[in-house]
Amino acid sequence: MNRIQQLFDRKRENILSVYFTAGYPALDTTREIIGELQQQGADMIEIGIPFSDPMADGEVIQNAATQALRNGMSLHKLFAQLHDIRSEVDIPLILMGYLNPVMQYGFENFCRSCRETGIDGMIIPDLPFKDYLEKYKAIAEKYDLDVIMLVTPETSEERIRLIDENTGGFIYMVSSAATTGAQQSFDEAKQEYFHRIAAMNLRNPRLIGFGISNRETFDTACRNASGAIIGSQFVKLLAQETPAKAVARLLEMIGKK
Repeated sequence: MNRIQQLFDRKRENILSVYFTAGYPALDTTREIIGELQQQGADMIEIGIPFSDPMADGEVIQNAATQALRNGMSLHKLFAQLHDIRSEVDIPLILMGYLNPVMQYGFENFCRSCRETGIDGMIIPDLPFKDYLEKYKAIAEKYDLDVIMLVTPETSEERIRLIDENTGGFIYMVSSAATTGAQQSFDEAKQEYFHRIAAMNLRNPRLIGFGISNRETFDTACRNASGAIIGSQFVKLLAQETPAKAVARLLEMIGKK
């Protein structure tokens, strides 16, 4: 049982997972940001692999990825930075990135490096679910890695149940079909979607992401799932503050401090 499953076994509500882009705002801040997130109370961390064409991401994360690449970040460099990270951090760590860099690295090599550095899972938004089932599921399972799949308001019940049956960790509920980015509140249509998925009684726990930026959106996500994923709002704060202050400010904004 990996750390993601252990987390959900001991905590089923108000989970905070935080995303940041590796290599941003500076090339060498990755470990510092991870350390601060754990120290100040994040439950899980998603480490973004910068890519030149991040199609699911809004302007904030796109700009962060561009800057990270200019800073010299690469997948090889990220794994080097994460070497021995488990001597400092024990909460779940997930790598989130697009298929192109992972395929260039080699999928099995990628899984092997994840295992060696203590990564618990991956989110690859542009990995087709059919390809995952046919080509990659067995390899990921060999290295005890959860492949987290995204569902949106447009995802059919049949597809959601298929994802639930064939993946572990949790289901990433995207709050809307749009790109990432902060929102002030969730409208009635989004909340109806949250209720519809909750009523499906899925095997896997759920986290809601895209648009979580303040106490209202965080609390709404936590009422409708096991917790929330915050990305763009934290990346914005990292551009303005030291990692320690950015984490503290984020927790204050969502009412966890």
